[in-house]
Amino acid sequence: MLGCVSNTASYLRLWALSLAHSQLSSVLIENGLSIAWDSESIFSIVVKSWLLWYPFFTVTFGILLLMSALECFLHTLRLHWVEFQNKFYKGGGYLYEPFSFKTVFKEEERNNA
Repeated sequence: MLGCVSNTASYLRLWALSLAHSQLSSVLIENGLSIAWDSESIFSIVVKSWLLWYPFFTVTFGILLLMSALECFLHTLRLHWVEFQNKFYKGGGYLYEPFSFKTVFKEEERNNA
């Protein structure tokens, strides 16, 4: 039961991030370039669009690219952690000892002595 809840929460986190990504992109396009489109003359629209394009592009690209990278990172983390732990990990083994050169050298000294 705990695994089911954990998997659901993991997928919901990814779903929420993708929804936030789409909503943010629509807000940025509506509020970012609508300033130029509300003008009355064609010349004003072209000039404002040209002036607003670079800040709009920079902010949009920065925010959305970071969110996409975060989304990819979370999905990869979910696959590596949640799926791996659910399918392959068995907790009935031996105590984990991290790799250490000191331990290797001590064992080598014991074997040579």
